[in-house]
Amino acid sequence: MTQLALTASRLDRVAMGLSGLCVVHCVSSAVLLAFLSAAGSFLGSPAIHEAGLALAMVLGAVALGRGILAHGFMMPSAVGGLGLGVMAGALTLPHDGTEALATIFGVMILALGHRLNVMASE
Repeated sequence: MTQLALTASRLDRVAMGLSGLCVVHCVSSAVLLAFLSAAGSFLGSPAIHEAGLALAMVLGAVALGRGILAHGFMMPSAVGGLGLGVMAGALTLPHDGTEALATIFGVMILALGHRLNVMASE
């Protein structure tokens, strides 16, 4: 049981780190889009956002799901799922800054879910 908890905690910590990278990506994309249209169009590509969301969903499902098995609490997964839903919904918004703000909000909710998962495992 301890080994399962340690592995789940490690996955949550990796997922929180990726959430931070997502925030950095969103902010840097907005800045680069404003200053360098060529770089901004690459970083603002829908393919990058879709791949990032797919990675977040897989990592979230594994880490948060293993957390349920380790500690039995559903709340971290519910919070993380809400964050993933907000991130998915952000893909439907226009690229005028609203998408980045909604994505950052979703990432923060997802990171909170992972943090709650780590706390429940300790």
